[in-house]
Amino acid sequence: MYIHDEHIKLPEDPDTVVWKYLDLSKLVDLLLNKQLFMSRSDKFEDQHEGTFSEPTYNEIKKLSADNPDFLKYYKKHREKVVISSWHLNEYESFAMWQIFTQKQEGLAIQSTIGRLQQSLHPEQSFRQYIGEVNYIDYKKEYIPFDNTFFPFLFKRKSFQYEREIRIITDVSGQAITIDNGLKIDVDLCQLIERIYIHPKSENWYKNLVIELVKRLGFDFGIEKSDLESEILI
Repeated sequence: MYIHDEHIKLPEDPDTVVWKYLDLSKLVDLLLNKQLFMSRSDKFEDQHEGTFSEPTYNEIKKLSADNPDFLKYYKKHREKVVISSWHLNEYESFAMWQIFTQKQEGLAIQSTIGRLQQSLHPEQSFRQYIGEVNYIDYKKEYIPFDNTFFPFLFKRKSFQYEREIRIITDVSGQAITIDNGLKIDVDLCQLIERIYIHPKSENWYKNLVIELVKRLGFDFGIEKSDLESEILI
């Protein structure tokens, strides 16, 4: 089930554009299985994922002085939360192409906030949020902890360039052991509006993507990157 909380930021316009940059193997996995891979929160490169800022940690430490299990819960909870990250931007991002794709090959899924919301199957038994990440100073600013999703919606200011929208799934109520991540069922026709192909890719790669998507039975719009447009002099 998809849950909305009034304290979680999210652009109000459902047509707000979001992107996911990925390689071809991850796209094939998504299309074949009709499931979105979500990474376990404590497996991200940023070791601060799902942790608290210093002011919040100090408060929790005081609260857990007589109840050490209170603090242990938050540490273990990271193992039961999985995340799918999307980039909030009206246009393609050259930086995102550079960071998330390699060797002049890669793809970008274009979607919208509304499409993300509609793509999640309501019958799934675990709780899910979609929210915009807040970028704060972890030495000075406070992260609320009255909702167990909140720690996963804050990151350090040095990651501001990511402009991240997250689908967050909490499976702590389920008898599920997560290794590196979890796949959740999604409606691909809702999730994917268009697929963009890496701006420096060669023609054979573009043709491969087009043929592959077609053979898998999908008719998504496939576009060459807007960054590939011809120079006008």
